[in-house]
Amino acid sequence: MTLLKVLCCCVIGYFLGNFSPSYLFGRKKGYGVRKDGSGNAGATNTFILLGASAFFLTAVLDILKAFAAYQLCRVLFPDLSFAGPLGGVMCIMGHIFPVLLGFRGGKGMASLGGVVLAWSWKWFLILLCMAILIAFATRYVCVVAPAMSVIFPACHLFTARLPGVSLLLLLPAIPIFFKHWDNFVRIREGTEMRTSFIWNKEAELKRIGKWNPVTEEQLDRRGK
Repeated sequence: MTLLKVLCCCVIGYFLGNFSPSYLFGRKKGYGVRKDGSGNAGATNTFILLGASAFFLTAVLDILKAFAAYQLCRVLFPDLSFAGPLGGVMCIMGHIFPVLLGFRGGKGMASLGGVVLAWSWKWFLILLCMAILIAFATRYVCVVAPAMSVIFPACHLFTARLPGVSLLLLLPAIPIFFKHWDNFVRIREGTEMRTSFIWNKEAELKRIGKWNPVTEEQLDRRGK
């Protein structure tokens, strides 16, 4: 019976993670988020292609789907102490490797935030502030998700004192680091977009050599 509950949590979490607002918004505007922009079906690429409004909506929905997976599994299986965290972790996995999108999803940052929010809204605010500080201190947004994927389980272990659950929450760190490997390579090569891209897109794209007529046309289409 316990095994069946574990499988249910995995299925619920994984398929909730397959819901991709980035992909849907991109299709509506004529973009393929898995090939245009950064080629990533996540909130950051939505910002690149569609602008701030679509970015915030995508991020909120990605957070909410992980929050829902965590809470739904927790409510359905109250006798399974790790049901919520398992559902949340599997939602992150479903977001990163969605079968409905050919296993090419996002990088997991917003969904990780949803798991944190489901665990504790206070820690969500604390870690959000920490994430912002990391983004500005390192000058690279791409560093935030890998860092938080390790910091969050450490905070959970320090607070909840449940090593098994904390270890479970650490599992997404592996695919999150894997999905960001290209970003780390570009940082070393000096071609990764810095945090300043948020408020000065044109200058940053020119700095890394990505500004061209196609880029300009894309920005004009989404309302630069």
